[in-house]
Amino acid sequence: MINEFESLCNSRKSIRKFTDKLIEEDKISKILNIINSAPSAGNLQAYEVIVVKSKDKIRELYESSLHQKFINEAPVVLVFVAKPQESSKRYGERGEQLYCIQDATIACTYAMLACEALDISSTWVGAFEEDKIKEALDCKTDEIPIALLPIGYTLSNKISFTHRKDLNEMAREV
Repeated sequence: MINEFESLCNSRKSIRKFTDKLIEEDKISKILNIINSAPSAGNLQAYEVIVVKSKDKIRELYESSLHQKFINEAPVVLVFVAKPQESSKRYGERGEQLYCIQDATIACTYAMLACEALDISSTWVGAFEEDKIKEALDCKTDEIPIALLPIGYTLSNKISFTHRKDLNEMAREV
């Protein structure tokens, strides 16, 4: 089982070229169910996932994200929004400033791995104008967009692999 998980993790790459093929609803449901299983501080799940399928809304996300072309080409964009007030009720300032953000990023990571397992491509996007994203998605003033995850079927099987750090550069013992 660990070999399968290792293979899944190693095969996942950020993909920025999508076909126009729609993602099946059952696959979107599977992704959301896997996201829902992600760990979170105090099991509060102090985040929300906004599933964006409308081409008009996707275009707004594209325009609010440095006009990164692949966002506009994705059939679905998952937007991960932190909810600081939910986390602060139990954890105070640390929950408000950190835990809810960690919760949203863990959820996004689970989504990326779920997509890979379903042969759906994705790439994490953190470069965007927060206020414009909030406006486009009718977020509350205290909600914080953390990541966009455009997902879709890849246009090409020719994916180049980027170099990763050696383990001794990435980890250390004390």
